[in-house]
Amino acid sequence: MTPEELAHATGVAMYSTDRASQWLGMELQEVRPGYARMSMRIRDEFLNGHAICHGGLMFTLADSTFAFACNSYNVVTVAAGCSIEFLKPVSGGDTLTAEAQEQVLSGRHGIYDIRLTNSAGEIVAMFRGKSAQIKGNVV
Repeated sequence: MTPEELAHATGVAMYSTDRASQWLGMELQEVRPGYARMSMRIRDEFLNGHAICHGGLMFTLADSTFAFACNSYNVVTVAAGCSIEFLKPVSGGDTLTAEAQEQVLSGRHGIYDIRLTNSAGEIVAMFRGKSAQIKGNVV
């Protein structure tokens, strides 16, 4: 398999058992080595007391996208730490897209930046994750 085929296969395998991402309606759109893109429509039950998307759900979309990107090499990889900066509120009915891009992979550790955009293409949040490879393969 080419690295692109392997990344795709790991994405398909992971998504098939990722009950949380499926339940929240996240769609896996693309996986390639060190990269992933997912989207999620903001349902009414995702809104907080200010009638905007709950930050925890934005974080979850970014975190899931991070997971697909850092596992794209078929080595089981987990989050070692992450943070998010919220830049703009997100309304119900909008669709968020998260794009994860590997910044560095050094030994067993990686750094990934995830950009969340709304339907208008505006950046609404930035997430940075640090990954750690552990034992095992995804497929």
